[in-house]
Order: sequence, then C-alpha cells, then structure tokens
Amino acid sequence: MTTYDHWIAGASVSGESDRFADVYDPAVGAPKSQVRLATAGDVDAAVQAAAAAYETWGESSVTARSRIMFDFRQLLVEHEDELAAIISSEHGKTLDDAKGEVVRGREVVEFAAGIPQLLKGEFSDQVSGGVDSHTFRQAIGVVAGITPFNFPIMVPLWMHPVAIACGNTFILKPSERDPGASDLVARLYQQAGLPDGVFNVVHGDKVAVDAILEHPGIAAVSFVGSTPIAKYVHEGASRTGKRVQALGGAKNHAVVMPDADLDFAADHIVAAGYGSAGQRCMAISAVVAVGPAADTLVDKIRERSTGLKVSVGTDPDAEMGPVVTAASRDRIVDYIGQGEDAGAKVVVDGRDLVVEGHEEGFFVGPTLLDQVTTDMSVYTDEIFGPVLTVLRVPTLDAAIELINSNPYGNGTAVFTSSGEVARTFQRKVHVGMIGINVPVPVPMAFHSFGGWKDSLFGDHHIHGPEGVRFYTQAKVVTTRWPHVSEDSLAQLNFPTAH
Repeated sequence: MTTYDHWIAGASVSGESDRFADVYDPAVGAPKSQVRLATAGDVDAAVQAAAAAYETWGESSVTARSRIMFDFRQLLVEHEDELAAIISSEHGKTLDDAKGEVVRGREVVEFAAGIPQLLKGEFSDQVSGGVDSHTFRQAIGVVAGITPFNFPIMVPLWMHPVAIACGNTFILKPSERDPGASDLVARLYQQAGLPDGVFNVVHGDKVAVDAILEHPGIAAVSFVGSTPIAKYVHEGASRTGKRVQALGGAKNHAVVMPDADLDFAADHIVAAGYGSAGQRCMAISAVVAVGPAADTLVDKIRERSTGLKVSVGTDPDAEMGPVVTAASRDRIVDYIGQGEDAGAKVVVDGRDLVVEGHEEGFFVGPTLLDQVTTDMSVYTDEIFGPVLTVLRVPTLDAAIELINSNPYGNGTAVFTSSGEVARTFQRKVHVGMIGINVPVPVPMAFHSFGGWKDSLFGDHHIHGPEGVRFYTQAKVVTTRWPHVSEDSLAQLNFPTAH
C-alpha cells in the first residue's frame, strides 16, 4: 500500500508522526493507500524550509518566476491524464470531470505566468517641486493553503501559483482524503525548476491545521471548506495576526422563470446539480421554480435524472461517480429521509442505488425532491451530494427574497429570456457570483472567485486580481533628488506641495 509522506525542502520526508489515515477508492469502498498525518513539529519544519527559501526566492526577478510558471503549466498539460486518474481513484469523480478540474486549475497558472504585468505599480511625476511618487507591491513571506477534498488539484491551484509567482513561499495542507494530486504537483514544480523549499506539502488533520493557524512564521492563510471550519480558520488566523481568506459553504439557487427555455434549463440544472455527485461548492442544490414553470420543469428534470448513468469514475460512459466516503453517503441518505418525513415529495430516489460489481462502493443516485419549503433541513443545510430540491414561488421578487434570506451567498443563477429580469436579478440578489443562463458561474482565472455572507470570511476573494493583492503588500515611495547646492527646504511644520 502506497504511503504519502510530506514534501519539505524538495524531498519526501516522513517527519515525526506515526499517525496515518486511510485513503479510499470510493468506487470500491476500500483503502487504496495511506497518508501520514503531520505533527506541529512537521509543520514547523516546513515553515523553516519555506522561510529559508524565501530569502532568495523573494529577491528573484519577476521574469524568472514567470518562466517557471510557464514550464509548470506545460508539465500540467503533459501529466493531465495521470493527474485525472489519481483524482478519480481517490475522489470518485469521472475522468472527464477530473480532467476538467485540471484544466480550470491550469488556467490560474496561465494567469500567474503574467506576473510581470500584474505586479506593475503606479508612478506620479512632479507631485511637488522636484518630487516624484511611485507604488509597488512586495511578497509577504511564508503563506499557507488549507484545501478541501472536492477539488484536490483545482482549489490548491487557485492559491499557490499566484502566491509563488508574487514571490512568496508556500505550504499546502491538502485534504487527507485525496492527497495524491498534491504529491505529484510538488514533483512537477521541482521538475519545472522551482527552488527547493518554495513549495511544500504537509499532510494532516486538525493537528496540522491548528499548527498552521498558530505558527508565527506564517504570514497568511487561504482556506476553502465548510462554513463552520471557515469561521474557525478565520478566527484562529486573525487572532495570531495573519491575513486570512476563508471560503465557506454554499446553498446555490437556480431561479427558473416561466419565459425560460425549460429544456435548456433542465439540461443545465441536472448537470450542475449532479456533476461530481453534487460535491461542488458551486453545485446547484435549490431550484426555485417561478409560477407556472414548476410542473413542467420538475417533469423535465425527472426525465433527465432517471436517465443518468452512475458508475465508477473510470467507466467511459459514466456521468456521475460515487461520493467520497461511506460517512458522506450515509449523511446524504439521511437528509433525503428527513426531507421525505418533513413533507417533501421524493420524485427521484437515489438511496438504494447499487452499481453492479461495486456493491461496496459509496454510491448515491441522483435524487429530486419537490414541494420543499425553507424550514426543511434539505434546504437549510449544505448536503453536498446529488440531491436537487425544488421550491415553488409566485414571482421573481419572491425568488430574490428567498435567496437573500439564505445565510449563504456563494453562487446563484437565473434562467430567463428577459434582459430586464436578468438585470434586476443581478443587481438585487445578495450573492457573490451570478449566472445568467449559466448555472455554475465560476469566474475565469483573470477574475476572482468568492461569495458573500457566510460563504466568505475575510476581505479578499481567491485567485485573479484579488489573489495578487492578498499575497502582496503595497509600498508608496516619495522621492526627491536635490541639487547639491540647493538650499534645504526642510521645515518643522507638516510638509505640503510647492
């Protein structure tokens, strides 16, 4: 059985810990490898390696950093199939879905390769007599990322390429459920020419997380995960004086207006709700059917849901794979039962799905619940599984009020043929990422990703321009080069322009 060790200072190291966690193949329901869980001492070793590397990496030229990002990007292309296979085997998502994740992460590397342009400052000539002023941004030092299981390569790639290209050194604590992609990424960075110690991987659980939050040598922490843990990370990192961006959970709504193309809407809602078995922070989980759209829309979603093929991720015909753990499967099944008991109508039931030849796998089939109300747990809680709930409202205003009353504000969408409806929706809804006839509105790498309300703790969104700002700090320089013979203009009162 393979054991994933830490990657510190350019080498695989076992460190101090003798604790391990099993890494499962969700389609089989059995462990395929194990991962070593770090101690606080292991985290400290990574910080010391990163701090030593920062002494030279922080002084490297922006062109040198850009070239490494170009080379790293090419290696991600060459190893796309290998990375997808690792992700599929540890997470369960289909190979096509895993490849899509690699591609979306690689786009951030492409953005980071443009770092010479992104770090350009501003210059003002002659702000006073013989005085100029300019700004520039510098790296902040050793930074860390704590990332979730659902995107084992894409979410880390939202963090470390931008941080490293800005001149920081990085410590990644990936999910212990699917650590394989991060292990390969570390080796690809080294192959691309990244100096040892600039990128480090420390595997672990809460012990490692707490060590990262408490370590005085770490300047900033990026996190993606559930809202309770996002709050915990934000509070812990802030308490020790770190910058922090902590992205939390979601309850993403898709509003379907009566004037929408209902076939188009149903196709995209099914894809957005059941893709990756619903284990996406941007997955649609709540369908808000407006007025007379409801009955027809539910019928169309039902037809498409029952036709999906659920199988192992390596099956070329599979459209959806298993969920990540047995505990996840059991939790999702329990939520479906809670919804039924509360009065929701189970239109499509995925609780008893069994995949032939993989009877021990962690499978839940596509599930559709109608007549859901806002007080039901299937609506209030983030289920993180292949469960679509349908809520019925009479008007667009009622739909917007429903969304704005929800504590989450990650992503939302509206399906409509009306420009007026679209414009009203995007201006009035209290959500960070909005799709108009786009159910999963994940921004491209040159924009930033982030929600509102309980979906984000901290001031900065992730990757894109806000990522550059998060991983750097600004300096303003005021300059005078006087003639040697010039009389001194120094004075004790507050300086003003001349």
